[in-house]
Amino acid sequence: MPRGYSFVELVFTLGVAVTLGAAAAPQLQTTLDEVRAAGAVRFVSTRLQQARMEAIARSADVGFQFVLRGDGYTFAGFVDGNGNGVRTSDIEQGVDSRISPTERIPDRFRGVDFGVVAGLPPVDPGGAAPGADPIKLGTSNIVTFTPLGTSSSGSLYVRGPRDLQYVVRIFGETGKTRVLRFDSRARQWKTP
Repeated sequence: MPRGYSFVELVFTLGVAVTLGAAAAPQLQTTLDEVRAAGAVRFVSTRLQQARMEAIARSADVGFQFVLRGDGYTFAGFVDGNGNGVRTSDIEQGVDSRISPTERIPDRFRGVDFGVVAGLPPVDPGGAAPGADPIKLGTSNIVTFTPLGTSSSGSLYVRGPRDLQYVVRIFGETGKTRVLRFDSRARQWKTP
C-alpha cells in the first residue's frame, strides 16, 4: 500500500487550485466594486435623511453643500443662522454654521465618487439627461431640509468602478430619498 502522494499528483492539484483561484479573482473584484458603490450611495442617502431629522430637531433649516474641489466633491452640513435658508453667501460669511465635518465619498469607499457615466439616459421618461454634472440641485449645490420635513428637490449621481451608476433622488414634498441603479444592459433605471 503506497503512502503519500507522488510529485505529479501534487503538481496537478496545485495547478487546479491556482486555475480556480485565477478564475474567481475577477468575479470577486467585480463584487467588491458593486458592494462599495452600493454602500456609498446608501451612505449619502443616510446622511441626507440625518440632515432631515436634524432640521426637525433644531426647528431650523439644515442643508448639505456640495463643493467641487480638484480631487472631487466634498460635502458638509450647515444650519441656517438667520432664518432665510442655508445659502452659499451665508456659509462664506459664517452666518450659517457647519454642523458636520467635511466629507468625501472616496475617503470611505475607494473608487467611488459623485460622477456621471457618459451617455446616461434621464431617470424619468421624457426628462432631461443628467449631462456631465453629478449634482443636480437646481441653481445651487445645496440641498436644504426644513423643520416641516420638506426639502429642496434634486438628484445626486454616484459613480463607481466599471461604470457602475447610481442616483439618489430627493423629493421636496416629503424630504425623503430614493436610490436607483442604472442597469446598463437594459438601459434603464431600477430599484436596487
